[in-house]
Amino acid sequence: MFLAIRELKHGKLRFLMIGVITILIAWLVFILSGLGNGLSTLSAATFKNMDTDYVVFEEGSRASMSRSLLSESLAGKLESQPNVSAVSAMGATMGTVTNNSSANKNEKVDIAILGINPGSFLEPNVEEGKDLHANKPLEVIVNDTLKKKGFKIGDTLKIEGSLEKLKIVGFVQNETYNHLPAIFTTLDKWRSIQFAAPGSDKGIEKPVNAIMLQGEKIDSEKLNHLFKNAETVTKATAIQGMPGYKEENGTIMMMLTFLLAISAFVLGVFFYVLTLQKSNQFGILKAIGSSNRFLGKVIVSQVFLLSFTSIAAGILLTYGTALILPEEMPFSLDLKLVVLYALLLLVISILSSLVSVRKITKIDPLQAIGRME
Repeated sequence: MFLAIRELKHGKLRFLMIGVITILIAWLVFILSGLGNGLSTLSAATFKNMDTDYVVFEEGSRASMSRSLLSESLAGKLESQPNVSAVSAMGATMGTVTNNSSANKNEKVDIAILGINPGSFLEPNVEEGKDLHANKPLEVIVNDTLKKKGFKIGDTLKIEGSLEKLKIVGFVQNETYNHLPAIFTTLDKWRSIQFAAPGSDKGIEKPVNAIMLQGEKIDSEKLNHLFKNAETVTKATAIQGMPGYKEENGTIMMMLTFLLAISAFVLGVFFYVLTLQKSNQFGILKAIGSSNRFLGKVIVSQVFLLSFTSIAAGILLTYGTALILPEEMPFSLDLKLVVLYALLLLVISILSSLVSVRKITKIDPLQAIGRME
């Protein structure tokens, strides 16, 4: 480690250039990670926040709320099944609302209307105002991002294309569905909005889009066999079924994979070139008794110190960037992901240095001494 630090101090300019490149790579990796996490959160925050273990959809819906339609009566049958501790139905639809109580009453806002049973485990915690009430179907709780649009408690929302008017009684936090702010209402009110057109409910009694289950070790295969028109999946699978969720995450992951691969190649080339330039010095060290193991440790130590410092600087730059990004941008840094990608970058840097270590083992001390001037 001593020799590694001495050489870093001696070749400040060379190692500074490599460090800057590593910082930029780390910065870009963390920025992409934050954007990917922000997009996935915006797409499926409500599903992720739900305290549920399994979700029951209509068979053939491919775990998608928009393609699924079940009868709420199925919830009672599911509740009696082994390992099922709680059951609650849910409905979802997209819509547009205008605020009839504010100065911006003509402004239209796209929202997601989610029907739930008040008091169930699907109802989010209210940070301002009051909860939903089964006997007050005209009252709704909404995501707090609507505050920026001028909405406040007591405002009346008019749903475009419908005669329905809803009153805001509470705000919730981090509840978005399909990239839209969520509005929570009772299931009956949701049905009156979603199935206002005659026959749109396909003749199903009290239709819902999905039924959420709580419980460990629920046998989904047994439920699928028992209820022919139902398909039970895990919460993770249901999240993957959100429109665009898998595609968005796949795109970000592909970009991150290519970036990490490129960074491994670039760093490997840099360290290899530096090793070639110092072949004679390594030859002298081998001639006076330094082992390949010792010299390999020197190289790995250099790479570790340089990469660790550069990655830490990249993290600081990323958090600084997050402070100046516009609030509308879906950017969310997850500490676990930051640590994961930091460790991954560190490992990639160390592995890329092994090519240089291999080169050192092949240096002939006599030939290296012969090249000394």
